[in-house]
This record gives sequence, C-alpha cells and structure tokens, in this order.
Amino acid sequence: MHQPLVFIDGDQGTTGLQIHGRLHGRSDLRLLTLPDAERKDPARRAEAINSADVAILCLPDDPAREAVAAIVNPAVRVIDASSAHRTSAGWVYGLPELDDQQAERIARAKRVSNPGCYPTGAIALLRPLVSAGLVQADYPLTINAVSGYSGGGRAAVDRHEAPGAQASQGVLVYGLNLDHKHVPEIQQHAGLTQRPVFVPSYGSYRQGIALTIALQTRLLPAGVTAGRLHESLHEHYHGSRYVQVAPLELGQAPAQLDPQAVNDSNDLRLAVFANEAHGQVLLTAVFDNLGKGASGAAVQNLELMLAAMH
Repeated sequence: MHQPLVFIDGDQGTTGLQIHGRLHGRSDLRLLTLPDAERKDPARRAEAINSADVAILCLPDDPAREAVAAIVNPAVRVIDASSAHRTSAGWVYGLPELDDQQAERIARAKRVSNPGCYPTGAIALLRPLVSAGLVQADYPLTINAVSGYSGGGRAAVDRHEAPGAQASQGVLVYGLNLDHKHVPEIQQHAGLTQRPVFVPSYGSYRQGIALTIALQTRLLPAGVTAGRLHESLHEHYHGSRYVQVAPLELGQAPAQLDPQAVNDSNDLRLAVFANEAHGQVLLTAVFDNLGKGASGAAVQNLELMLAAMH
C-alpha cells in the first residue's frame, strides 16, 4: 500500500514542532523534513514540496505564498497553517465542523487553509447561530480572548522561556488599533456582514485560549433566548468528535473558564452562560491554541485528506 509522503515546511516553529510530534512514528505515512542546512534553500524546498503527496506549511504569510507559487506538480495537496490564504478564493477553510459538508470539502480539496487560533473559537460559536438567524449578521459584536504566550510563535516562547528570561506580566492586551489580521477571517467564515471588534490578549502561561462573546438579548431577534442559542449549538455539534457543548448555565452557580482546561488535546469546549434577569448572554470557547487552534486542526485536516486518498 502506498504510504503518503507528508512534507512539513517550517517544522522548527511552535506549530510545526507540534505537528511533527503528533505524526512522528506513524506507520501509515512518511514524514519529510529538511535538515538545517537546506531549510533556507529555495531550490531544495521547491523540490521537497513538489515530491510530497501533502505539504503542510508552517511558515509566515509571505514564505507560505512563495511555497505555494513554487508548486508545479498538480498532484501536491497543501494544508497552509499561515494566515496567507484563509479568505482566498480557491482555498477550502479547514474547519471540518463549519457545516455538514465541510469535512467532505476538506477531504477532496487540493488547497486547505488551516484556521487561525482565535477565529476557531469565534467562528465555532457564531457560524451556527448566524446561519440559523438567531444572531443577526450585522450584530455589533465584541470578541474578547486570552491566549497562552505560545500564540506569539517561537520568538514569544523564547522570550518567556529562554534562560534568564524576565518574569512576564500577568496579561498583555494587544491589537488596540482594532486591525488584527484575524478579523476578516472571522467575519467571512462566521457569515457576518459587519466587522466585529476583536480584543486579544496574552497571558503569562504557555498555551490555551479562553474566548468570550457577549450578547444583549434585547438586540437579538424577537423570541431568541439563551435556551434557543444553546439548543442551536448543541444540535449543530451533536455527534462531533472534537467539539463539546456544555449544559446551559443560567447563572445559578459560580462558574469559571480555565483557558488551559483542554491543553494537549484537539478538543473545543463551547458553552452558553446567561443571566435572564439582566437580559445578557455570554458565549464561550476554551481550547488549546496549539491543538484545535493550530497543530491539532492541521492533523485533523490531514486525516480527512489521507482517508480520501485510499
């Protein structure tokens, strides 16, 4: 039986290292990575990518575009973990749970764009609700999220973990120019007609995301309650392998979100919290920014693509 050749381009970054670790030792595929001396050699990289059945790009945006431009072998399939192609025509968005056809689209695709970490949580919460008409496509949304510092890539990890690194601040809020590169991706794939406000932050822990979206029930379509929002999410993700929807919380007991609760997994935990007396609802997502937010998602997409090859 043919063992597909999987080339990881950029396997020394946080995402690439994790993908390599998840695939290492498997007998159903062959892994190709380049030694240090060849990683920056355009000819050697082009040769590697054109020899692969599937290439996984763990690169900054511009090198990812260059890698795709170097493909001349029409059989090569690509999973791009950068943000270069997430809103591009001709690329399939790599969130299998987006709708009931998306996993099949990914399985057959030549070009798959892996979702961003923050967008994974925001889109997973919003897309089913917007599609069902329970949240308007032009609702004035604000999305807040805190991620482990590994979300800043290898450089951020080194800043926090290198010998002699300074003790980091508890939380650092950024993206204050309201122009974060993930916003067009969230808007497009959540089905929004207006740009949401996105306020990201890094915590002084390594990995894990807690993302929240607040809703005012008075601004929602008539008759939409927290119960209906929860029911829609529960129905959408019923039977999903990786996405769990927690029971509805109506403010009876104190609850907390731990961004590290599902670290080292590909799980995505969604929940709906509400205070009906105040007419307020909170949609929440907890997941590993290196798992379902990056490497785990890439491996999930790879599994779908490999299954379609047999």
